[in-house]
Amino acid sequence: MTRTLLLGVLLSFAISLALCAAEIPLLKKLGAGQNILSYVKEHKHKGGTPTMGGLGFVFAAFLVALIVCDTRDKPVLVALAVGLGYLAVGFLDDLLKKFRGKNLGLRPYQKIIFQFAVAVMASLYCCFEGLTVLKIPYTAFSFDIGWGMLPLGIFVFLATVNSVNLTDGLDGLAGSVSAVFFGAVAALLLLQGSNSETAKLCCCLVGALAAYLVFNVNRASVFMGDTGSLSLGGFAACVCLFTGNALIVPILGITFVVSSISVIIQVIYYKKTGKRVFLMAPLHHHFQEKGFSEGKISYVYSLITAVLGVTLILPFV
Repeated sequence: MTRTLLLGVLLSFAISLALCAAEIPLLKKLGAGQNILSYVKEHKHKGGTPTMGGLGFVFAAFLVALIVCDTRDKPVLVALAVGLGYLAVGFLDDLLKKFRGKNLGLRPYQKIIFQFAVAVMASLYCCFEGLTVLKIPYTAFSFDIGWGMLPLGIFVFLATVNSVNLTDGLDGLAGSVSAVFFGAVAALLLLQGSNSETAKLCCCLVGALAAYLVFNVNRASVFMGDTGSLSLGGFAACVCLFTGNALIVPILGITFVVSSISVIIQVIYYKKTGKRVFLMAPLHHHFQEKGFSEGKISYVYSLITAVLGVTLILPFV
């Protein structure tokens, strides 16, 4: 098992490294540059940086997962399908931004419709396959919520996908936090003594993201775009929901949650008072406005995720 897990990490890293290196000049040639929002003045120099970089690491993880995972394992196959489904939504969004020449792809309602459709199908899969048990973090207790998994699953998918998307705002941020997230989930699944195939998928994602970060840490040569961030959110929801660990998402993914909550607070407060709670939302932009470097913010976010991952694992050690 250990050998297979390491193979998944290393092979995904190697293929992702090759794909990411190859896609950068291709994306530049196709003119797939990122349009930077005018009010994010710190990012003006990033205009034109290739986006849609998620294609490289997602396809690397996908290909290696088909090699190292048991393809008879339905949760893994469904997770791969869901990841590609959200990648398709993100790719369409990024593509429309390119053709329109501004930072406007799919309309918000169009994005939600696509996201909702994938979330419903994945949640129905949980219900029909009996993947409806919820494990209580830090304990050995669990309970079956039956068809209650349908609304919970839809909520987890939509919340996770959009939270990861909002976190993708600084060089290396979403990629590094996601890599730690999947690494912690893999360790937790192995210690729980089940879902080893899903743990292998997590390791493939860790290796692929590690290679992508070679090109994405400040100063980034490529951005993952919605192509990558929506897919990562879909994978994160799958590996937790399908293994009964849905309740760890707001714990291990606290930095994702903070991104969404900070935006919600900012919008509501501004509409009511005309004033802002944060200098800029999501919260990582507030810290950037305070003078913290992108590298430091990404490091702290990843460190917080790692520490919380350790707390989730400790009860099983």
